[in-house]
Amino acid sequence: QVRVVESGGGLVPSGGSLRLSCAASGFKCSSYAMSWDRQAPGKGRELVAPISTAGSTTTYPDSVKGRFTIPRDNAKKMVYLQMNSLNPGNPAVYYCNVRGWGPNGALNAWGRGTQVTVSS
Repeated sequence: QVRVVESGGGLVPSGGSLRLSCAASGFKCSSYAMSWDRQAPGKGRELVAPISTAGSTTTYPDSVKGRFTIPRDNAKKMVYLQMNSLNPGNPAVYYCNVRGWGPNGALNAWGRGTQVTVSS
């Protein structure tokens, strides 16, 4: 069974840092691109950090560029979201996603998300 499970969310002060983790199972993680997305209440889901299979290609939106990075450890089947200089604002749920074609076929799986809140 293909699964991605997020963890590491919580309350962090403005300007602080937080690292989210995504544990992948049930598929060959190293063969699939992954991403982190977020969704604030009443808003659509926003892509914040995609990463290629080898971790060599990432494209960040301007809203997080220079502050967020998405390291991945294929040996451990883990993908992380390192968030620095967090801004206060609406809370958001951060989701891990695997999508694309690979040895396990076509995948498009989401985790349940982890809540992140930044206090002012």
